[in-house]
Amino acid sequence: MSDENSVAVEASSLREQVSAVRQALAASPVRKPLYWAAAGIFAVIIATSFGQILLNRWNQPFYDAIQRRDLQGFLHQLMVFAMIAGGLLLLNIAQQWLNQRLRLRLRETLTLDLIDQWMRPNRAFRLTHAGVIGVNPDQRMQQDAGHLSDLTTDLGVGLLQACILLASFVGVLWTLSSGFAFHIGDRTIAIPGYMVWAAFLYAGLASLISWLVGRPLIQLNSDRYAREAELRHSMVRVNEHIDAIALARGEADEKRRLETDLGAVLAAMLRIYGAQINLGWVTDTYGWITVVAPILVASPVYFAGDLSFGGLMMAVGAFNQVHSSLRWFVNNIGGIADWRATLMRVADFRMALTETDSLYGDEERIEIVANKDDALTFDGLEIVAPTGCIRLNEPKTRIEAGERVLVTGDPGSGKTLLFRTVAGLWPWGKGRIGLPAGETPMFISRTPYFSPGTLREVLNRSGKAEKIDDAAMKKALAAVGLDRLSAWLDRSARWEHELSDDEQRLLAFARLVLHKPAWVIIDEALDTFDGTQTKQLLAAIERNLPKSAVVNIGRSQRNYEFFPRTLDIVKDTAGPALKPPHVRPGAIEPPPKTVKKRKR
Repeated sequence: MSDENSVAVEASSLREQVSAVRQALAASPVRKPLYWAAAGIFAVIIATSFGQILLNRWNQPFYDAIQRRDLQGFLHQLMVFAMIAGGLLLLNIAQQWLNQRLRLRLRETLTLDLIDQWMRPNRAFRLTHAGVIGVNPDQRMQQDAGHLSDLTTDLGVGLLQACILLASFVGVLWTLSSGFAFHIGDRTIAIPGYMVWAAFLYAGLASLISWLVGRPLIQLNSDRYAREAELRHSMVRVNEHIDAIALARGEADEKRRLETDLGAVLAAMLRIYGAQINLGWVTDTYGWITVVAPILVASPVYFAGDLSFGGLMMAVGAFNQVHSSLRWFVNNIGGIADWRATLMRVADFRMALTETDSLYGDEERIEIVANKDDALTFDGLEIVAPTGCIRLNEPKTRIEAGERVLVTGDPGSGKTLLFRTVAGLWPWGKGRIGLPAGETPMFISRTPYFSPGTLREVLNRSGKAEKIDDAAMKKALAAVGLDRLSAWLDRSARWEHELSDDEQRLLAFARLVLHKPAWVIIDEALDTFDGTQTKQLLAAIERNLPKSAVVNIGRSQRNYEFFPRTLDIVKDTAGPALKPPHVRPGAIEPPPKTVKKRKR
């Protein structure tokens, strides 16, 4: 993207990103099952915490029975353990099932919301003009939304479990350590809640160091996802243009580009691995110290004779529960960094979608009105583009119903831009366009769109098979020279792959003949055909749409019999130009690095 077309970047905050996701959840049609799954997980975790308290209390009589060599008491405590462990096992399986349901519903919620925002009228088109945030939207909706759902479920449930366990055991640990006293000479020093303060201090210090060491992973993960998106986009592009690449013997060049993109991915991964190694030094060291930390904390009291072995193990168990809750941050610093990176990609994408409605907000907008007198009018139309503006050679233009008009211009003059403006896709500029009231023009672009489905559905557009009979469909196909497709009405296929480019355009004209709209706007779709095919199509339009107005925007192939009137497009490169829009960053997706070509 050139500098003059670059996008003004504004970084979003964590609060804005969370707010964007919260809006998606609030508007979700599946939010109730999502909330029920979350409530179920909360109830199961509460029950599990109660079971953990029972298990911790079991430690003292069990280890005291061992210390007394009490076989009967030992066996009794094993039976108690079996009942507690059995209940916890059931709760663990229930939590796992609820986790999966929550993950599924959250994925459904996020993806449906992004699809809904993306597929609102004209948004996807405008997003392509919003800078790097509009690159690879498929990955953000499919891969990033799914990854965010997984991370949010795992981290959210883990944090909830840690908080509930902390609330459950901090009181237990405080009570157990209330009688702890240190004997220094003739003095006795008692510290209320001694082991609680030790757990908080120990975990807090480790969390701070882990955050300082692991924080760079947020940006490194973001960069990796951007590079992965570029590699995937390059591979898809090669696959879609493989015929042209093979004909041009371009495999070697494409291989070098793919290798360059892969190298960028691998370099990003190496940077992540380096940061993870640094973080591993902290977390692994902390993990090994934790093996003996609770015993070291309680050992002075035990060796002073103020604590039994069973009491020591009970205090150690409670310390471990409190400490495991507090070290949740340390254990998940890598996942938190990944979650922040993925949240940025998904939330910034959603915010960019909602802001495309006000894209180029400082620019004037072309007014589109309905003409009651059944005419298409252009009044002072000036279409603003990044490279200048375009206008018609007649400032005030009126096209009557049934009129046939050719609108032409030099290559690069903005013919397709005019087509998009009349269709309502490009609103920037000034002036007024009047469309015939009560009529919906049929727009035929040079690249037709056919949704996957049967040929019958493609011709019907609405997908209702009973709307038009087979005879009419076959007649329309024959009128444009596609007789061979008559037997395929019930065949389902991806027609953009089944048909050649010319056949796809002919199919679009067959649909035109079938529906007989009163107004037709064509964008260079006729320019690709030879003289014989063009005459056949114009004859088909003349026979089947004798009273329809046809506006053909294309090359200056004068056909005064069918297009007795001609308008010219004038491009003014010195005129007002579209300024860079102010939208969300694609952020975290910096512009692709320029690859220097090696000299041969």
